[in-house]
Amino acid sequence: MRVVSGIQPTGNLHLGNYLGAIRNWVKMQDDMATKGGECLFFLADLHAISLPHNPAELTANTREMAAALIACGIDTDKSILFNQTQVPAHSQLQWLLTGTARMGWLNRMTQWKDKAGKNREGASIALFTYPVLQAADVLLYQATHVPVGDDQKQHLELARDIAQKFNNDFGAGEDIFTLPEPIIPPEAARIMSLRDGAAKMSKSDPSDMSRINLTDDADTIMQKVRKAKSDAEPLPSEKAGLAGRPEAENLVSIYAAMEGSSVDKVLSQFGGQGFGAFKPVLGDLLVAKLAPIADRFNALRSDTAAIDASLRAGAEKASALAQPTLDRAYAALGLLR
Repeated sequence: MRVVSGIQPTGNLHLGNYLGAIRNWVKMQDDMATKGGECLFFLADLHAISLPHNPAELTANTREMAAALIACGIDTDKSILFNQTQVPAHSQLQWLLTGTARMGWLNRMTQWKDKAGKNREGASIALFTYPVLQAADVLLYQATHVPVGDDQKQHLELARDIAQKFNNDFGAGEDIFTLPEPIIPPEAARIMSLRDGAAKMSKSDPSDMSRINLTDDADTIMQKVRKAKSDAEPLPSEKAGLAGRPEAENLVSIYAAMEGSSVDKVLSQFGGQGFGAFKPVLGDLLVAKLAPIADRFNALRSDTAAIDASLRAGAEKASALAQPTLDRAYAALGLLR
């Protein structure tokens, strides 16, 4: 069993990133280690250039994301961690697969429609074809499983379609690529803004008070929780009582996710209490869980040489795994090398 997953390098990592993706990666890594499987996690810096970007920020964000993943528990002795750019086979296989992918398939990608908006003629070719790079990202390593959320199911289906057509057209009776199966991660709490329970927690929100950053110190976390939007009603004793109370539901969901519990269990403990009592307890829990991550992250991010060395080492391992698949794809297409 081989799991492959990527994440775009963005700055200002926050609680939503941790609970939505990074924590699941750590659990997956540890599960694979006990089952004899393998995890490859990559920073999707090539995907990042499909939209306008600042080159210096991309460099810094790639290093920062690597530091954050390690600080959160990604163990480079258990998993392979690297950035796409250092494994040229990703770009090479993408080009080979563009002969198999079809315009109609890409035109149906909902994320293409969403990200391009009304100005499709002004969007980059990279934005249109990046699902083919996503296919290459997983097919290159003969991934057996790929973690997907609702927004990525369509892209994994595309990767399977490309792999199946390539195998049929050029495999000569043999499968060049493994068709990866989806892994639906354990349900993660949908972490919303601390200022608006109807909006997701986001680094793009102009208010820093809307999110808990992984770099926030204890005083900052407590202040943000204390000032988080809530309501005047006491907490209910069961989940149904949170209906129509998005801010209350968000704060309870955060507590449940951080404690590894359920919303119902949290409410059975705190039902009937007001937010004046609940918020300090939530703040203490966040500080206890996030402080070790922040301490390690701040220490790691300042050592760019160590981060770069770690990514290079991961890229070497990834390249060794990728090369046999790339060689077979070239040969199947009749390309002399």
